[in-house]
Amino acid sequence: MSLTDLSRVRNTVENANGLPNAHYIDPAVFDEEKNALLFSQWAGLAVAADVPEPGDAVPMTFLGMPLLLIRDKEGSVRVFQNICRHRGMILVDTPRKIEGAIRCPYHSWCYSTKGALVSTPHVGGPGQNTHPAIQRSELGLNEVRSHIWRDVVWINLSGDAPAFEDAMAHIINRWREFDLPLYHGGHDSRFTLEIQTNWKLAVENYCESYHLPWVHPGLNSYSRLEDHYHIEAPGDYSGQGTMVYRQLTNENGDKFPDFEGVGAKWNEQAEYIAVYPNVLLGVHRDHAFAIILEPKGCERTVEHIHLYYSGPATDEGLKARNTQLWKTVFEEDIFVVEGMQKGRHVTQFDGGRFSPVMDSPTHCFHSWVAGKVEAYRALQSAAE
Repeated sequence: MSLTDLSRVRNTVENANGLPNAHYIDPAVFDEEKNALLFSQWAGLAVAADVPEPGDAVPMTFLGMPLLLIRDKEGSVRVFQNICRHRGMILVDTPRKIEGAIRCPYHSWCYSTKGALVSTPHVGGPGQNTHPAIQRSELGLNEVRSHIWRDVVWINLSGDAPAFEDAMAHIINRWREFDLPLYHGGHDSRFTLEIQTNWKLAVENYCESYHLPWVHPGLNSYSRLEDHYHIEAPGDYSGQGTMVYRQLTNENGDKFPDFEGVGAKWNEQAEYIAVYPNVLLGVHRDHAFAIILEPKGCERTVEHIHLYYSGPATDEGLKARNTQLWKTVFEEDIFVVEGMQKGRHVTQFDGGRFSPVMDSPTHCFHSWVAGKVEAYRALQSAAE
């Protein structure tokens, strides 16, 4: 039996309702969406800058699943299930540098940074480190399918999504001019926001510019509502762009260096796109950002924000100002998404209606959610 009625969500924007309340407050629906929207797609886990040097390892939890983000000794970023293949013990519980092997603290089974099982002490009895039944070649760490694009570490936990280059071909092509090296701004170019809201409301708010005049008066003072345009790729992403991006300058009039050769189109144009399911990206001629939405439950989300530049040598004071400017903008959204979350506890709310002119990027996301959930339900029903 279906948990919610989504029949009106996929109507045209003129006639559609938004997602029912249960999609924001019901643990059973949250669990359904975990499988339908997040495990089955290429979802954002972290950024490669979280493990900058070979051997760096960071334990993470994605929707309850313990994972290990690691840069192996050859410099490749990998994601593993953060458990020993012996008894399922957590391998790494705090961020650290792996100097030798990844050693299980329980029985000391050891793994290379590429996940190979390399040592099984006393597995065949005292002093016997091998046993015919324990084939090390078959018991390496379980690696999670992953791909890095725009420094985001994307993962596909189900393992059966199309190849990343195929699944994301549309957005990769849209921003092909920005297929250039990205340099994380460093410690002062990252911050997190903990928000009492469902992760989807953060996506929905990011998609549209309709709220700018009232929620972001500072931003709207120069990048007005009429200076924005919608971005919609049904089934993949949606968002907004501006035609009046202004570069930040310091007291000497210096600016961030541009990304090389992006073209005149981007002189004053910038785009902000929600790549489904949970990654929010922004590009400008001189900097970019990535926001990973970490769902922590029905009504709690952590936003991990990272800013990037065209090169490693960038004015530190200017970077700090840029970080603070964006932090202010994103903090201005908190009361909105938390307010909508509280509103989902009004039992008579019908999901709301959309402005056919101003809300179509958000409706695009709702339609994607409904389509994926319905497809998942059909598969579950067929398997019964």
